[in-house]
Amino acid sequence: MPIARRGLVLVLSSPSGAGKTTIARGLLASEPDLSLSVSATTRAPRAGEVDGRDYRFVSRETFAHMVEQDAFLEHAEVHGNRYGTMRSAVESVLARGADVLLDIDWQGANQVRRAMDGDVASVFVLPPSLPELERRLFARAADSEGAIRRRLSNALGEMDHWDEYDYVVVNENAEAALQQVRTILHAERLRRRRRVGLRDFVRQLKG
Repeated sequence: MPIARRGLVLVLSSPSGAGKTTIARGLLASEPDLSLSVSATTRAPRAGEVDGRDYRFVSRETFAHMVEQDAFLEHAEVHGNRYGTMRSAVESVLARGADVLLDIDWQGANQVRRAMDGDVASVFVLPPSLPELERRLFARAADSEGAIRRRLSNALGEMDHWDEYDYVVVNENAEAALQQVRTILHAERLRRRRRVGLRDFVRQLKG
């Protein structure tokens, strides 16, 4: 009989281009009890993105109103746009024993830890080198050259926060990095404090 547990928040952060989106997609495809928290953002949709699936796209005015209503577990401004994780959606998933993946930056990660530290496991993904990070960003071709240069500049500051995370994964190989993060997730699910049904299980075990 499965032992009841409380879900966890798996925070995944990295500089742009380090591979966290690929890792996140791999996790979601292979872990049925893990779902992605859909953030609200003031950023314009990119080609192929769908409102409500990739992000909840809102105006800056709507976002500000949501902040005033304390609707966010965390919110931050990144590359000139605002992003936020909706509090009620995350808390409801954890309460039913499932897990939430947050693909957020270091600013958001700090806020989430302050809000619900015992429910959080955090992973920072590093690129193997700056030249490789630059190659990946240009190969993605999702932004202008100017935007990519800004992301590379910002990456140096973002990487200063690696030591604020529980785990650090160097993404030299996407499949290996994914497996490392899956191992972290599986281990965190077994933490005693999250397995809220253990006391009853042991009582029944002893008869």
